[in-house]
Amino acid sequence: MTPRTEIPSEPVHHIPADLSDRIACGFVKVLRFFADAFFAKRYGHRAIVLETVAAVPGMVGGMLQHLRAPRRMQDERGWIKTLLDEAENERMHLMTFIEIAKPTTLERLVVLIVQAGFFNAFFLLYLIAPKTAHRVVGYFEEEAVRSYTSYLAEIDGGRHENVAAPQIAIDYWNMAPDARLREVVLAVRADEAEHRDINHGFADTLAHEATSLCPIKRNHQRRTAGA
Repeated sequence: MTPRTEIPSEPVHHIPADLSDRIACGFVKVLRFFADAFFAKRYGHRAIVLETVAAVPGMVGGMLQHLRAPRRMQDERGWIKTLLDEAENERMHLMTFIEIAKPTTLERLVVLIVQAGFFNAFFLLYLIAPKTAHRVVGYFEEEAVRSYTSYLAEIDGGRHENVAAPQIAIDYWNMAPDARLREVVLAVRADEAEHRDINHGFADTLAHEATSLCPIKRNHQRRTAGA
């Protein structure tokens, strides 16, 4: 896999368009507050928990889309592969930062608890409101891009050692044998920016479909009432 390291210099933010968007944005802001309070500038350890959570939505969304498509006898428009690819990509992020940060036994336990709790919560959310679920992921990835940008600033400022990239990252992103942590963070940040755009796009598509169906439903109700 060849990494895409360039992303827009200005932060990308989807402005909430309705109540569900505002709820999704607020929820992610709360998560960011607790992450900042707990991890501060321990970005390697923050990345482990971040990627533990980020690996869940793609798998959940892909699984539920896989079940929904034959049930509705409709094409899923390539969403399943996209979401499962996202889950695999996030898993590789996690494996990479486990090699870099070397989590303790307690931190590994936290990862298990966070993953179990978030999986169940996101599964229910996707069943009830898939548009909101994708919006949550979009906002979550916005925060991930900001976190990795701050991580880069720490490395560039000499406040975090620019260690050698682990072999798993070199193999996955086809990096040079002498690649360093900075190249890894750039690659991961670019991946997160792509996931951000995809999930906001999915949420926009679902929102458009919902609004485009409303007039049809209203017209049907009028015809039924006048029959």
